[in-house]
Amino acid sequence: MGLTKTEIFSEQQNEVAVFAKAFAHPSRVAILQHLFKMDTCVCGDLVIEIGLAQPTISQHLKELKQLGLIKGNIEGTSVCYCIDLENWNKMKKVLNEFFDQDIAEKGNCC
Repeated sequence: MGLTKTEIFSEQQNEVAVFAKAFAHPSRVAILQHLFKMDTCVCGDLVIEIGLAQPTISQHLKELKQLGLIKGNIEGTSVCYCIDLENWNKMKKVLNEFFDQDIAEKGNCC
């Protein structure tokens, strides 16, 4: 299997693809919604709230953190997570520009 050739695509195309990955699994969507709803750093209640095993939640948190949409702080023996608002706003801008594209009115395509 070959490597993906992200370098042949524009910066915007790569950004859209990276941010879209956050929404590629309903668990990540649920985690993000819960973090917004709580509007505070969340430590341990994600397993109870989302209903998945701790290792599964940890994998999704890791993915969201790598995407830059959440950040974590160590508090005692646990890591508490919250939305990274700066990167969240950047993602909204990138995706809004992508979704706001309109088909040029050149007649019917098919």
